Amino acid sequence: MRADPRRTSNQGWNQALRSGDSQAIQAGDPMPQRVVGDGVLVLDRGLRLLGCNQAARPLLGVEPVVGEVLNIERIFTGPEAGAAVVDIDSVLEGGDPVTGRKAQMIDSLGHPYQARYSVYPLAGPSQVVEGIILIFRDLEFSTLAAGRLAPEEGMASPPRMGYQALFEHLAEGIFTINTRWRITSFNRTAEKLTGYRREEVLGRHCWEIFRSDLCDTACPLRATLERGVTRMDQDVRMLGKGGKRFTVLVNTSVVKDGGGQVVGAVESFRPLEVLEATPAAAGHSFQDIVGRSQPMRRLFEVLPDLAASEANVLIQGESGTGKELFARAIHHHSPRRHGPFVAVNCSALAESLLESELFGHEKAAFTGAVTSKVGRFELAKGGTLFLDEIGDLKPALQVKLLRVLEQKVFERVGGTRLIPMQARIISATNRDLKEALADGSMREDLFYRLRTVPLSIPPLRQRRDDIPLLVNHFIAKLNAQYRKEVRAVDPKVMRLFMRYPWPGNVRELERVMEHAFVFVKGPVIFMKNLPSLDEFMTEQGGSAPEESRREDEQDSRRRQVLEALRRSGGRRREAAELLGISRTSLWRRMKELGLA
Repeated sequence: MRADPRRTSNQGWNQALRSGDSQAIQAGDPMPQRVVGDGVLVLDRGLRLLGCNQAARPLLGVEPVVGEVLNIERIFTGPEAGAAVVDIDSVLEGGDPVTGRKAQMIDSLGHPYQARYSVYPLAGPSQVVEGIILIFRDLEFSTLAAGRLAPEEGMASPPRMGYQALFEHLAEGIFTINTRWRITSFNRTAEKLTGYRREEVLGRHCWEIFRSDLCDTACPLRATLERGVTRMDQDVRMLGKGGKRFTVLVNTSVVKDGGGQVVGAVESFRPLEVLEATPAAAGHSFQDIVGRSQPMRRLFEVLPDLAASEANVLIQGESGTGKELFARAIHHHSPRRHGPFVAVNCSALAESLLESELFGHEKAAFTGAVTSKVGRFELAKGGTLFLDEIGDLKPALQVKLLRVLEQKVFERVGGTRLIPMQARIISATNRDLKEALADGSMREDLFYRLRTVPLSIPPLRQRRDDIPLLVNHFIAKLNAQYRKEVRAVDPKVMRLFMRYPWPGNVRELERVMEHAFVFVKGPVIFMKNLPSLDEFMTEQGGSAPEESRREDEQDSRRRQVLEALRRSGGRRREAAELLGISRTSLWRRMKELGLA
């Protein structure tokens, strides 16, 4: 069984404690006087302290002693103490992390302050939860308000814990400034994103470092520090140390001391993937088909030769994979590109009308035929006829289509004149035609006539590398359609897109993006702009009875839930995120499907 990436092994921690290089606090260590980063506590299942970092001591209302039980109610105050105990018990029992909780804590001087804390599971070699990691930070920067850090003062280096998982959770770059616009703190993620070491930036003016496009005109930090305006998710172009410009999402807020006086401001930023060029310009498209994954590259390699031939092509793939796009791409790169491309859905027309649609009919050929009609075979003369959902064609029409393919001539319904068939045939289906051959619903001779060259389109879940490219493609397309200036999606949205199974494939992704465009107000699409993704799941159906369709839909929903649970290692919260629903909705769905 693969290890849960959210559970941190305690082997590195114990080794670091034994070697003494973790800088873990022991009794009698001097009180640190500099502002440091997040406080980190490592506790076993009995809440005995295994170790902690230097930042924790000034932020705790009790002296942390390794080996002693930590009294949670002594470090949290009021009703938050009970909530913290519940969160810790939840992580110990369920293994799911609890993140971003706000509470009031007490520092080493007995002063209350507003804090944000997260609790992560600590797993042993067998991935059994053996303890927790408690991470917390002072939202009011009380140590800064106390004047312990001058603008030019350095900052204590984060402790080397023996493993990196603790600090990987700090995904955003964060820095603070004082009222003189000098940088007073700079975290490790900020170092990584900008290329600057914190020793290079502490004490310098923020505009000397970031050189953003808004520094001189509409600096979000200026609006925050001078007018108290909080900025949320504002996109800014910054300049890194090497001169490379990159785009980030910025949040800003004022920093106040315990008396309510503004002592500075804090800014957090995270990188944003921005559409820099259309997929076509990036060389990852063929006609209107977008992709750079290995399966798509193989298809792009064969499409030019396939288009140049006159061979019949059978395109197979799930609904929503873009079979008609491939058919059109073959047509537009073929010698017939100046002729028409005529598409007909074999499952969308009644059997009594389909023959007339394909071959046309003469006047009075049947009741209601008041005039002669040209069929699709004639309309496609000199071009390409695309027969979609060929697997749903009735046996009687299969015989007539086979005759046309063999003899290259056909007759209109009610007519006697032979008309030459002068169109190339490309067919497509989302059915497994091997099963159709086995049950007799597809003629074997017709199958091999249509399948001169087979083309299999992979579902989106098998080419996830194409999702960011497709998202950028739809952003460019929908910007023109809706006259908006959306530049990117939030990283949380992209992570959800990369995990979601996409039962409706590319068509579902496009519909989700269009839904987001209806509601997005700024340059970035956030989670709140998305629909509930299960609303867009592909419907099962066809010509089956209503009861059979409901059973197929239920089987599909069951498979989707089981797949999400498998991908999440059985963790329901993560499975619910994969499905785009709440944890409560997932529980109800599991009960309905007999999975709970």
